[in-house]
Amino acid sequence: MAYTPAQVRALTPIRESVEKRGSLPDLRDVFLCHAWDDRGGAAKELHDLLESRGVSVWFSEKDVLLGAPLLREIDKGLAKSRVGIVLVTPALLRRVQGEGIADKELSALLARELLVPIVHDTTYEALREVSPLLGSRSGLSTAEEPMANVAAKLAELVALPPVAVEAHV
Repeated sequence: MAYTPAQVRALTPIRESVEKRGSLPDLRDVFLCHAWDDRGGAAKELHDLLESRGVSVWFSEKDVLLGAPLLREIDKGLAKSRVGIVLVTPALLRRVQGEGIADKELSALLARELLVPIVHDTTYEALREVSPLLGSRSGLSTAEEPMANVAAKLAELVALPPVAVEAHV
């Protein structure tokens, strides 16, 4: 997988943190923050691409049971994920401006260093107008490469090195 120098600079600290947190029990690889309107489209596509590459994804559509308190489940999902990814779409930008649940997820993710924005069907300029903090983070864009390549890079980012097993003779 080829990375631009900017992607290497942006993703290296996240990779180092993933490796440090790798031994913690019951962690998901990624928490997928997205707008409600994208749950059946781009968010599901990204979720499916990641899972097909062996990435465990916290995704509200499958992880929040009917009748469960949504904000509390999101809080637990955030706490038990190695990395947060934010799927930035026009719908997410609208939701963040409206200060809904996506805005609360984004606020929690911004407090952590483990955050990768994925810009899809919009631009970093539009993102910076709505969220200068998130817009200042380097990430990946589907305008530069297909969603499948973005998912492959994320999968590589969160993959933990195999544990060395010593042979006992």
